[in-house]
Amino acid sequence: MPKMRSHSGAKKRFRVTGGGKLKRGQQGKNHILAKKRRKTIRNLRKTDYVSVTQEKTIKTIIQG
Repeated sequence: MPKMRSHSGAKKRFRVTGGGKLKRGQQGKNHILAKKRRKTIRNLRKTDYVSVTQEKTIKTIIQG
């Protein structure tokens, strides 16, 4: 079997923290912002963590 390759799109979207968690950006900040409150848009700038159920999958995709 050939080697698994890391997913280049996922590498750009996720970062592994020192404790092993995965950081990700928030969704919903690209368009249709006029109907969203200022507070909502401001809070979408913050990073978030990947859910525990998906951590294993994304780590295998990133590491290849």
